[in-house]
Amino acid sequence: MTRIKYFKNYPKHLLPLPNLVEIQLNSYNQFLKKGLRELFDEISPIRDYGGKDLALYFGDYYLDEPKCDELKAKKNGLSYEAPLRVKIKLVNKKTNETKEQEVFLTDLPLITPRGTFILNGVERVVISQLIRSAGVFFTTNYIKGRKLHGAKIIPNRGAWLEFETEYNGCIMVRIDRKRKIPATALLRIFGLIKEEDILKEFKDVDNGEIQFMKETLDRDHSKTQDDAWIEIYKRIRPGDLAAVDNARQLIENMFNNFERYDLSEVGRYKLNQRIGTKTTLSKDYRILRKEDLVLIIKEIIKLNNNPEISGDDIDHLGNRRVRALGELLENKIRVGLSRIERIIRDRMSTLDIYSLLPGQLINSRPLMAMVKEFFTSSQLSQFMNQINPLSELEHKRRLSAMGPGGLTKERAGFEVRDVHPSHYGRICPIETPEGPNIGLVGHLASYARINSYGFIETPYRKVKKGLVTNEIVYLDAFEEEKYNIAHAGVSLDANKHIKEKRAEARIHGEPGIVDRDKIDLIDVSPYQCISIATALIPFVEHDDSNRALMGSNMQRQAVPLVNPQAPLVGTGIETKAAKDSGQVSVAEEDGVIKEVDASHIVISSRGRTKHYHLHNFLRSNDYTCITQRPTVEKDQRVKRGDVLADSSSTDDGELALGRNVLVAFMSWSGANFEDAIIISEKAIKEDVFSSIHIEEFPCEVRDTKLGPETTTSDIPNVGENRLKDLDEEGIIRVGAEVDQEDILVGKISPKGESDLTAEERLLRAIFGDKARDIKDTSLRLPHGKRGRVVGIKIFSRDKGDKLTAGVIKAIQVEIAQFRKVAVGDKLAGRHGNKGVISKVLPEEDMPHLADGTPVDIILNPLGVASRMNIGQILETHLGWAAHKLNYRTYSPPFSGLTEEEIKGELKKAGLPETGKVVLYDGRSGERFIQPVTVGYIYMMKLNHLVEDKIHMRSIGPYSLITQQPLGGKAQFGGQRFGEMEVWALEGYGAAFTLQEMLTIKSDDVVGRANAYDSIIKGRPIHNPNIPSSFNVLVSELKSLGFSVTPLKEGVKVEEREISREEKRKIEERTIKRGKNR
Repeated sequence: MTRIKYFKNYPKHLLPLPNLVEIQLNSYNQFLKKGLRELFDEISPIRDYGGKDLALYFGDYYLDEPKCDELKAKKNGLSYEAPLRVKIKLVNKKTNETKEQEVFLTDLPLITPRGTFILNGVERVVISQLIRSAGVFFTTNYIKGRKLHGAKIIPNRGAWLEFETEYNGCIMVRIDRKRKIPATALLRIFGLIKEEDILKEFKDVDNGEIQFMKETLDRDHSKTQDDAWIEIYKRIRPGDLAAVDNARQLIENMFNNFERYDLSEVGRYKLNQRIGTKTTLSKDYRILRKEDLVLIIKEIIKLNNNPEISGDDIDHLGNRRVRALGELLENKIRVGLSRIERIIRDRMSTLDIYSLLPGQLINSRPLMAMVKEFFTSSQLSQFMNQINPLSELEHKRRLSAMGPGGLTKERAGFEVRDVHPSHYGRICPIETPEGPNIGLVGHLASYARINSYGFIETPYRKVKKGLVTNEIVYLDAFEEEKYNIAHAGVSLDANKHIKEKRAEARIHGEPGIVDRDKIDLIDVSPYQCISIATALIPFVEHDDSNRALMGSNMQRQAVPLVNPQAPLVGTGIETKAAKDSGQVSVAEEDGVIKEVDASHIVISSRGRTKHYHLHNFLRSNDYTCITQRPTVEKDQRVKRGDVLADSSSTDDGELALGRNVLVAFMSWSGANFEDAIIISEKAIKEDVFSSIHIEEFPCEVRDTKLGPETTTSDIPNVGENRLKDLDEEGIIRVGAEVDQEDILVGKISPKGESDLTAEERLLRAIFGDKARDIKDTSLRLPHGKRGRVVGIKIFSRDKGDKLTAGVIKAIQVEIAQFRKVAVGDKLAGRHGNKGVISKVLPEEDMPHLADGTPVDIILNPLGVASRMNIGQILETHLGWAAHKLNYRTYSPPFSGLTEEEIKGELKKAGLPETGKVVLYDGRSGERFIQPVTVGYIYMMKLNHLVEDKIHMRSIGPYSLITQQPLGGKAQFGGQRFGEMEVWALEGYGAAFTLQEMLTIKSDDVVGRANAYDSIIKGRPIHNPNIPSSFNVLVSELKSLGFSVTPLKEGVKVEEREISREEKRKIEERTIKRGKNR
């Protein structure tokens, strides 16, 4: 094990990183404990329509034991879920009887310790949604050059209220985006009726140039409360007959009925925070009150009277909250329960109430459907990224502004996508996708947590008179703006006093310099503001932000290698990232290793034994290979938290996504032009970038109308050598080497009489039943695939496996492929320095050092300067020194090593301080003129492999309509020769090439058949015919009513002017012909 060297800048964290998947686990546990209880309390008791006879109460609930464990669920394609049971009590008021019963409501998917769900054998993740919080927001509009304000009251459920100030000073309100009414009419229905009372209520603020309330009262036609009911009713229901009782009932239901209008706890909390009320968050206060409306209108008047102040910033993280997994599931279950409630009420009125049992009232199907729909088809429930442990971890920490009730990528503007100052320490400003989702999908920062209201908080250490204390406080985005906060890079003395008299800080949210005595808080870590993936990039402070973004995203695409290696230059959080991803086995208690092999580890602790199952060559969601290797030995003592087994992308418990390779930054005969990469053949020989990929091929045996299909090795018209690896059931043996078009499962299906050709009917007549009426429907390995069979799963109805209707047996064949690095594979470093391999050079041709050591990889130096990712150069220098001195080191983001420290390390290692040496050309042995930057850089192989993309075709399937070849590798299609390619050939005047491209190579059916024939017989290819797409054009024109007849060669076309009389006769003939038809 290589020693690790720490430099003086390495931060001694007061606060360790939290559990990185706690956002998922905490939210789900909160849902089970509190969310479900609240949901049952919302609908309980359910009374019959009259409300006099029956009442149904929901009591305690619990989750039963799961039907199968995680391993069995993944192996057999089942769901990891447990039945939700609830005790219900039916009170019959007519007979004074109370009946209790326990009923099953639904199977609820359970969360794994890794923060995922297993549904039908597949791991899924529910990502969190970032939405606008419920509450009140003050808006700003410019009308004729004047700044005027309004407000929006957004409840969790119910009608929106939107206030706006008109140019003349009148304050109007819209209810649910309907027509405007004066705000005073709304005040009247809330109990502020008389004009003088209204003016008195606002006289302390309404004292500017414009009398806003006076202007509003002048526009208000209603003078009494009854008038106000009717005025508002007319706006909400235009065209309906407005009676006072109808209006009162509708509007009271709209605002005073908790079932219809709920600000939610968060909405009330935000309302209190913004307008300064101090009500509790109980149900009674979660509806709008008169006091709230008065204070909101007062605030609008204050804003209007002060031109210096602006409205609220809706993109501020204090106004946006996270709906985590628990709340999303709660909202879905609420819909299901409301449907159950309706069914219960209907049954209460139809069934005999004297013999009724509680269980008879409940039909749990709507709830089961809702839970299933949420986990399988919701936009926020996603197939887990499982390329490597980091992609898994970051998927669980993802935040999306899209999804139900959120934004769409087409409608989202620049403001909502942009980085906001309030993101600091909460959402990573770097890690976001490139493309249409940029800024809409983000990731939580390293230390961020979500509070009970869904707002993102970040931790700070308290500072008292320049002394940094050990006290930690978590603040949300609004609370943070009350303080002066220094960053973690501020230098401290031995007693934790800030050294500088004046230090850089965020002063009430804005950057500046402040006296150390005025600093209130300090960051807990230098990488507090960035996500885990970005914090894994050493020297990220020297990279341009666009390249850091690419580096963060590409680490998540790194394929697990057969021989992974921890980076020589890391950042210090590799161990935490590996452990929290859930792929590394960690000891839960102190103990002694009793047994250890490739499949399991047994630990003895305090007289008890604990078994740890290890994964061997498991297929991940992204077809990469998950395999665990024990890192402990028998009789070894381990402590709680120690790593027991490495995963496919970890090395000694540290995240290891790639390999350290010796790099030279130089051009090499133009072969590394435009980001191309040259690698040494040594990388192939020593399996430096080799990886294993496992794919699954399913085959279903069905019961057809003509009879059941059967699996067999006796397949018609297939040679013996193609069947040698099949058993008597027709299933390939484990360990067989297979190539494209090889049979994996031999299967025959009955064939109907109509399917027989004339030749087959003749054979049937001669040989009777010997020429059986079956067809070969075997599962064959698709085009372009190869590998070794590593697993076979057989599911059948006889064994009691659940299969879809009409399926007798399902067989899944797993094929593993060992892929060495090849020309066309994509490699990348951690700094956004990506490229495609253009050449694999023999070791002896690679440039070499003075001692004869050849470099492993050649990168183009032009790829550094313009991209401004200098971090890779610093990493290269430090990596070389670390390799020479045989240590690994950490350079954390924003507190990494200085240039002087790196020079010092190079000097200690006996290397030039410039990091440049003279290289010799391996081909000629001559030295290169200029010294070259050489060192060790960390490179990863990305999941963009040439073997998955390369494709060729001569003949294959054609489109039915145009008769042109299909497109894409999946359809075994051809290369598209498009409009611009046609222009290119036209520009060169390559007429014959162009003609054959558009005819015999495309959709001239007769011509291409003749061409094939000519090629086989070695004759010249004859002239092409008319392409099929021309016939399609003719048919299209005919459908529009044009009579189009393609003329044969040699037919003379006569052109002449026709008289009006002749034209009229032709039209009459055409009409007559049409009528006769």
